[in-house]
Amino acid sequence: MTDSGSPAAAPAAAPPAARRISAVTSGKGGVGKTFLSANLAAALARAGRRVLVLDADLGLANLDVVLNLFPKLTLHDVFTGKVRLHEAILPAPGGFSVLLAGSGMVEYSRMTPEVRAQLQGVIDEVAPRYDHVLLDTGAGISDVVLYTVSLAGQVLVTATPEPTSLTDAYATIKVLAATQGRRRIHLVVNQVRRPGEGRQVRAQLQQVVDRYVNPTLDAPVRIELLGEVPADPAVRDAVLRRQLLLDTLPGTAASLALVALAARMLE
Repeated sequence: MTDSGSPAAAPAAAPPAARRISAVTSGKGGVGKTFLSANLAAALARAGRRVLVLDADLGLANLDVVLNLFPKLTLHDVFTGKVRLHEAILPAPGGFSVLLAGSGMVEYSRMTPEVRAQLQGVIDEVAPRYDHVLLDTGAGISDVVLYTVSLAGQVLVTATPEPTSLTDAYATIKVLAATQGRRRIHLVVNQVRRPGEGRQVRAQLQQVVDRYVNPTLDAPVRIELLGEVPADPAVRDAVLRRQLLLDTLPGTAASLALVALAARMLE
């Protein structure tokens, strides 16, 4: 972001620290982005990786709800200088760490230069300490979301097969390509109803991008399917219990799909 709020292009080659940072984002809410971030972190931790999930949905945070945590210290306290960063990093169920954000903070509805500098400082400090840092961003293409995504070396766009989700996923990919020079986007399709539906969704999005976006760019955008997670009643049960699916029901179809997602990230 520039100080005026307009998007600024990110460098084509991410710096070394950014390569271990993945932004989990989506075009619209309600597609399971935070659920994915938490359970993917648990799967990576099971593989022996040091993982931090940073709740980057500033002002509308809900990672604490998904994990049934009741934090006394949040990213807001770090930004305001009340505590040092390491004091706000908490252990989470699943063997990973979390840095939670406050909810209902209107001051984070826009990415001001001050908040931008603070968030960059946090990322710079935590990145060397972990093998993977997952940024659970807000939904949409606001300046807050786009700046947060720009800090990551890898982008995971989460979508469902629903038409509204596909439309918003396309809009997100288009903006990331135009404003940040993104030419490689990883796609996770959640709530698929049959095997292979994720590949169909990827093909549909790639077709639209090839037709309307790639002709305007210096190099084509390629959408890579990281994986698909089936619609599974166990997911709703875990969410209602505020528990990780991988902990409560590790043998379900959705759990196995999440483990496979983590394995692909490790490749």
